[in-house]
Amino acid sequence: MTDSAPPQAQPELKRAIGPKLLLFFVVGDILGTGIYALTGSVAGVIGGALWLPFLGAFVVAFLTAFSYLELVGKYPGAGGAALYTHRAFGVQFLTFMVTFTVMSSGVTSAASAAKAFGDTYLKEFAVLPLWIVALAFVAGLAVINYRGVGESVKANVLLTCIEVSGLMIIIIVGVWAIGGGQGDASRLVEINTDDSGPLLAVTGAVSLAFFAMVGFEDSVNMAEETQDPVRIFPRAMLIGMAVAGAIYVVVAVISSMLLPSDELAAAGSGALLAVLEVGAPGFPLQLFAAIGLLAVVNSALINMLMASRLLYGMANERVLPRVFATVHPNRRTPWVSILFSSVIAYVLVVSVDLSVLGGTTALLLLAVFTIVNIAVLVLRKDKAEHTHFRAPTWAPVLGIVLCGFLATPLSGRPVEQFVIAGILLAVGAVLWLVNFLFVGRVPFDPAHLDDSREHPHGPPR
Repeated sequence: MTDSAPPQAQPELKRAIGPKLLLFFVVGDILGTGIYALTGSVAGVIGGALWLPFLGAFVVAFLTAFSYLELVGKYPGAGGAALYTHRAFGVQFLTFMVTFTVMSSGVTSAASAAKAFGDTYLKEFAVLPLWIVALAFVAGLAVINYRGVGESVKANVLLTCIEVSGLMIIIIVGVWAIGGGQGDASRLVEINTDDSGPLLAVTGAVSLAFFAMVGFEDSVNMAEETQDPVRIFPRAMLIGMAVAGAIYVVVAVISSMLLPSDELAAAGSGALLAVLEVGAPGFPLQLFAAIGLLAVVNSALINMLMASRLLYGMANERVLPRVFATVHPNRRTPWVSILFSSVIAYVLVVSVDLSVLGGTTALLLLAVFTIVNIAVLVLRKDKAEHTHFRAPTWAPVLGIVLCGFLATPLSGRPVEQFVIAGILLAVGAVLWLVNFLFVGRVPFDPAHLDDSREHPHGPPR
């Protein structure tokens, strides 16, 4: 049965994001949970050369960013990778699965932040049951998200400044301690070969550290709420990624010099607290813990913003049920998508381990990035009428090779991550079947996507 009822008119999303807010959005989304929560886990895989996987993850992400910038310049609408996949291949099932995969990566990333919030930084103040912390955490994010993108992104500016200040504390304390004679620079070339060869240790660590660099792609899902996205996206995204990557590498170098990799690994998600305690024994750890709390809140907020806008954007294309495109008449936010993604995030927080969440998030996004890098080459035949950013051809080609490799078991990725990802994708396949049976197959016309700016709530039928 095909749903042929005309869609209800919805108010437009508010274009509240300018160049500065977008730059803060990118920096704030990349910085956060990855470095604050997974530094110890990465050190356990690579050893003392902790900077190497973060640098490798930055290179892989930077290559894929070129593809995203070309595509968001051609098609400046909500939807991101799913929209580009739909346009390039026109296969509804593939589009649905990419949508579900990216949405899942957003909520698993937010769930990772909630885990770090409750299991690490909050414990410096109080020990509470995880289910209570998770419920308050996810509900609070949903309320901010519902209030509106203007409030959400402005909150992101404040939280980004706070989380950058936390990493600057690590850098300043580290430089002071190393300058005073602490630290061992020889650790920076140590690679763990206990369980595998050096190549697998590096690629396995890059696969995990890649979680720290994800987030830049979230911003393309905010295109309909950005002022002149074709013009401002390239500069904001590339500068934001460069800033975040540089901070990551410096923090990794300092952490490795001040603490052996086994001690960082033993500290787990509290590795930066351990680094601070060694570099500045008198520093109030609760202050840094408070910063860590806000940092993971910031990451989670942006991920939940992305997930809800992605659901909204693809519902407009009728790949998802139209209910996900419902916009609140006063707040002008996609409240049904916000509620749905929040419920999924809560379930993940209370049921999956932090390192598995982080690794699975990276795995899912690496698979999506491989498809996006292919899509940008396929869509070269589709010429836009307006001028936009064009990626050098070598960037998506190299991105296909690297992202594809890191998403396979050959990279040294644990089997458990593939199991979790497989379960999530199986759930996605079931949802697609349900949508197909109750809504029917909707013919896809790529020309409709060109109308995303004039008709941001769905093409005219």
